[in-house]
Amino acid sequence: MPIDLYYMSLSAPCRAVLLTAKMVGVELNLKTVNLMGGEQMKPEFLKINPQHTVPTLDDSGFVLTESRAICAYLANKYGKNDKLYPKSPKDRAVVDQRLFFDLGVFYSSFSDYYYPIIFRGATTLDDGKKKKLDEALRFFNMFVSDRDFAAGDHLTIADLSLMASASTMESVNPKIFDDYPKIKEWMERCKNQIPDYHDLNQVGAEIFGQIGKSALAKIQ
Repeated sequence: MPIDLYYMSLSAPCRAVLLTAKMVGVELNLKTVNLMGGEQMKPEFLKINPQHTVPTLDDSGFVLTESRAICAYLANKYGKNDKLYPKSPKDRAVVDQRLFFDLGVFYSSFSDYYYPIIFRGATTLDDGKKKKLDEALRFFNMFVSDRDFAAGDHLTIADLSLMASASTMESVNPKIFDDYPKIKEWMERCKNQIPDYHDLNQVGAEIFGQIGKSALAKIQ
């Protein structure tokens, strides 16, 4: 029975779930929720997820929100092995750390800096927030400087989540990783290992990027 995923392709967290589902061979019944149009506030969606967020997964009545939790669930339940989400406590802890880093540092520093312009009508970029973003990029460049992937020598759900974030960031600002060559190399390795990467992730990232670049052009 297909698993329902309420999502929006512009959303990096939603695309991380799409990539994970593809990697574990799970068929998703995709249900688009237009956040721009306020569809997340409709009573029928609020009944499923009172937090009115996407992605939201419904696996035969088991409802789960938060993309990184969903990715872990899919890998745990449907993965053919534990490579995407290792069972070893130490290896899994590193994957979890990278997921938390993506949520709390990497993508959040990007959204803190750019979202006021893109979504809230701000007319200036905050220099203090730019320093936080630069710091996050330096940290991640360091993480992938001595290993092929975010949490070790093979692809995990941490890479899938971080790739959804990084591709969105690069689509908004194509030069964002110019000073971080190890991030660029890591991105290429990931692209080469993720099936249907372009259709599942890059297309949505680029559409989001068009929105972001259009907003930024108005303040320059």
